[in-house]
Formats: sequence, structure tokens, C-alpha cells
Amino acid sequence: MKKIINDPSHVVEEMVAGLVSAYPTYLKKLPDTTAVVRANNDSMHGKVGLVSGGGSGHESAHAGFVGPGMLSAAVCGQVFSPYP
Repeated sequence: MKKIINDPSHVVEEMVAGLVSAYPTYLKKLPDTTAVVRANNDSMHGKVGLVSGGGSGHESAHAGFVGPGMLSAAVCGQVFSPYP
């Protein structure tokens, strides 16, 4: 089976970049990290943010839940790591 991975050592960074490129209205990447945050944080004024994270063995599922009414941010760890 063929995989669509350019370089295994850069798979998480490329996955985050692709996700942010696909949804620029909703997501942005924090510089020098693999963290994804909501692009529009104006509605978060006076509210508590909710951050989740974990390994990226399942295409970093947590990053897909960042958005209005859901997570404020997600930290994407390395593949098969329990923590970022």
C-alpha cells in the first residue's frame, strides 16, 4: 500500500500546514509549533479557552475539532506519542 507522506520526520508539520491551508477562515497555526488555534478569537473575549491535544497517529483528530462552539486550540504531538 502506498502512503502519501513526503518525509516521515515532517509528517506532523505538513499535516498541520495542510489543515490550516484547507480552512484558513477557521484555523491558524502558532509559529514554530504544531498547535492549531481558532483564526477568529474575537468571540472568546471574557470566556475560558479549551485546549486538547495528543499524538498524531490518527491524523491528529483533535485539530479537526477546533472552531466556533468547540475547541479553542489543539496541540498536535508526534505520531504514536501519548502527549505533545
